[in-house]
Amino acid sequence: MANNFFELFLSLTLLTLAAIPLGKFFKLVYSGQKTFLSCLIKPLESFLYKICGIDPAEEMSWKVYTKDFLLLNLWGFIVLFLIQVFQDKLPLNPAQLSAVPWHLAINTAVSFVTNTNWQSYSGEATMSYLTQMVGLTVQNFVSAAAGMAACVAFLRGFSRQSSETIGNFWADLTRSILYILLPLSIIFAVVLMSQGVVQTLHPYVNVQTLEGQKQVLAVGPAASQIAIKQLGSNGGGFFNVNSAHPFENPTPLTNFLELMAILLIPFAFPILLGELLNKRKEGWAVFTAMLILLVAGLSIALFFELKGSPILQSVGVHQGMNMEGKETRFGVVPSVYWEVATSATSNGSVNAMHDSLLPVTGLVALFNITIGEVIFGGVGVGLIGMMFYAVLALFIIGLMIGRTPELYGKKLGSSEMIMTVLAIVLPSVTLKILAACAISLPIGLTGLNNFGPHGFTEIFYAYASGVGNNGSAFAGLNANTPFYNLTISLAMLVGRFATIIPALVIAGSLAHKKISPQNRATLPTASLIFICILCATVIVIGALTFFPPFTIGPVLEHLQMMAGKVF
Repeated sequence: MANNFFELFLSLTLLTLAAIPLGKFFKLVYSGQKTFLSCLIKPLESFLYKICGIDPAEEMSWKVYTKDFLLLNLWGFIVLFLIQVFQDKLPLNPAQLSAVPWHLAINTAVSFVTNTNWQSYSGEATMSYLTQMVGLTVQNFVSAAAGMAACVAFLRGFSRQSSETIGNFWADLTRSILYILLPLSIIFAVVLMSQGVVQTLHPYVNVQTLEGQKQVLAVGPAASQIAIKQLGSNGGGFFNVNSAHPFENPTPLTNFLELMAILLIPFAFPILLGELLNKRKEGWAVFTAMLILLVAGLSIALFFELKGSPILQSVGVHQGMNMEGKETRFGVVPSVYWEVATSATSNGSVNAMHDSLLPVTGLVALFNITIGEVIFGGVGVGLIGMMFYAVLALFIIGLMIGRTPELYGKKLGSSEMIMTVLAIVLPSVTLKILAACAISLPIGLTGLNNFGPHGFTEIFYAYASGVGNNGSAFAGLNANTPFYNLTISLAMLVGRFATIIPALVIAGSLAHKKISPQNRATLPTASLIFICILCATVIVIGALTFFPPFTIGPVLEHLQMMAGKVF
């Protein structure tokens, strides 16, 4: 147990140290400046611009930037949908898998285009090698890069003044892939292969078990997809049980490294904020607020999961330790750490089944998702969400002191507040409406394996995961039905675009404004009080918005578990 806590501490320490050079490197990349990779990548970057007819120096207004962002998503959806429905006629399908049903193809295409990677299917039994590589893995890169590009454009709104433009979407997208995601993924995939993660185009393997039974072992080009699924906050597994599968996550070392990969890029984005503003303390203030919330959630989850279940204690299980749904090679602490990290970052991958977590542990994951996954969050998009809360916090403070609120020298007007409230409220309203429909209709209850508060949590978590672009599930719900595939698709679309489009609108508005000098009435955004206010805003807004579903779900289940009842 002591070793597990040391690994946890070591992980957070290494991530914090790595965030510093990465954040500085990101600034060079997005500014188009020379980096240590330029001699290798610049010729390829220039070639891509040339054949696509793109001038990276041509700046875009927020409207053009948004149009191109939406256009990329539309074409990504169409291509991925067609690959799935025609996969039985396409090559690289050694298992002779049939075409993907239309409603599942829509759900999967929306899922990977929006960087959600919600999976209503078993990967090894549904998707061919071609679909996994050309469809899903490509979207893992593109959707992650699109979120990173949107965040950089958003941050330019704070760093620029009297400007009508916020950058070039295609240049930001290309640089995100070529300089950041692709090099890291290649290195990480090689390391994973060295530890036993499969990477092959050979057909599935027929083996004979020790009992003399025949078994088919699914293999495939997994390592390349797993690398980007973790680094890009994608989370979509090659195999059905995701990173609990020994072919995806075979050793304690791969478990440690994959956890690092989940948090690596999100840790660097607050540092990028400080670099772009030329105010490093402001970046560290946001980073500190995120880290405080991450550690707080992790501490609560570990406390309750290690405390165990009184029901298990009553039947003689040592300390009531809950090992159901967890891999014995990892144990409780790494499993809970993964659960908190994957729900805080919109990654969605799992190395243990959330359905088997104790109620309060599951509540932490649910809270992380419903607040918009702003605790580091997805690559780029998490920082956008946290900045929405910062705008809201400073607006409230401005009302209290009778002064126009401002953030990083930019005065916040009605347009910024409208977009901020829209980005926070619309996903929450969508989540509640869709979950209420599923709970109220017989078609929504058909695939439910558990009832009572646990069953409610399974349904609510599914839509929260969709709206939060997370992709993880409580796993006790059969969501591979037309009803769930289509309604969760709607949740994913709202969660993605109701976050990024308002951010780009705000970026355009702020970039046009001048930077005002600080005075005595300005709240220092690099201070301890700002960090505390930011954390409090996230907690209070999240708790007030979702108090009823939290209460009738995990809280009620915890109270009934203490009384000896399970579901």
